[in-house]
Amino acid sequence: MFHTSYIEISESAIVKNLAFIRNMLGDVPFSAVVKGNAYGHGIEHYVPLLYKHGVRHYSVFNAFEALEVFNHLPEDCTIMNMGMISADETEWAVENGIELFVFDLNRLQNMLTAAKKTGKKARVHLELETGMNRTGLTQKEMTRALALIEDNKNHFDVKGVCTHLAGAESIANYKRIKDQYRRFKQYLKKIEAVDWLSPKIHMASSAASIRYPSTRFDMVRIGILQFGFFPTQEILVHYLSSKKNIEDPLKRVISWKTTVMDIKDVGAGKFIGYGTSFFTNVPTKIALIPVGYANGYSGDLSNQGKVLIQGKRFDVIGTVNMSMLAVDITECPEITRGDEVVLIGNQGDLEISVSSFSNYSNLVNYELLTRLPNDIPRIIT
Repeated sequence: MFHTSYIEISESAIVKNLAFIRNMLGDVPFSAVVKGNAYGHGIEHYVPLLYKHGVRHYSVFNAFEALEVFNHLPEDCTIMNMGMISADETEWAVENGIELFVFDLNRLQNMLTAAKKTGKKARVHLELETGMNRTGLTQKEMTRALALIEDNKNHFDVKGVCTHLAGAESIANYKRIKDQYRRFKQYLKKIEAVDWLSPKIHMASSAASIRYPSTRFDMVRIGILQFGFFPTQEILVHYLSSKKNIEDPLKRVISWKTTVMDIKDVGAGKFIGYGTSFFTNVPTKIALIPVGYANGYSGDLSNQGKVLIQGKRFDVIGTVNMSMLAVDITECPEITRGDEVVLIGNQGDLEISVSSFSNYSNLVNYELLTRLPNDIPRIIT
């Protein structure tokens, strides 16, 4: 294959994580959030595996992602677009049964136009503003939206009423989350008074489904958990302490691997790579790895990152380049060109976890994963 690195997607890890999610939620269904190219895992590779193991509801951010999911799944799936969609794309969405968040009245009007043109009902999720202060209908806008929908019942199908929580993964946001929950319940009183409505109520994310179980309602939107990561260490500790458990119940789905491109001996008293960020105090043997920030390996990991080669952990030294990085292998001179290099994953008894990157840089799990380019081959294992 013509590539410098590749990503492995573990089907067994997906099965394990789905079992954890279903056990945690009980009878409450969930939507698999696969925005950001399925958190960097690759929509075209990842969603068919979810489907194979029983997932039928998917959430995306924009029309392109909705189209990607649509093209890779059978017709018995529900696709919910939570974010961007243009007026032109709205017609395609309504025609093909894509469910859309409505957080402004202009979008609702576009959906009505599309419904009249296509002869299909527009599937609506009313997103309400409860304190995130990003997207969402105010109480006045909700009243106007309901009036427009009631006047055009033949063209609308209200599938859901929802809101988005502002940071359930951190205890620092506790009061803000509680205030949002209270406001949402006030909205719901008005929704429940409308006798022609019977929407699914949804509020909880991965973090909220663990820390605030009362926010689960009729459906939960699960993102990072399905990929084998807790939203934050704080949520992991909360879960483990509540279960009196010391073992992470999730399994990382993704591994990222490459090979040694070249070996070089560098004398003492030399700078390595661009600039002067790494200086050799002693004779040093380095391995050149054909991965850099163009491949999603952040420059923040210069002189901080770690890799695994021959079952041992080695330091990234010098500045991470666009397409290359250097590793100090002085202690292991038997390493040779073509040896496997693990950037994320296991080798022998050691592991480079995605969360470990945040210890070396300013990245979090979400950011590092979604930065992985789509042109890196994904291999199902």
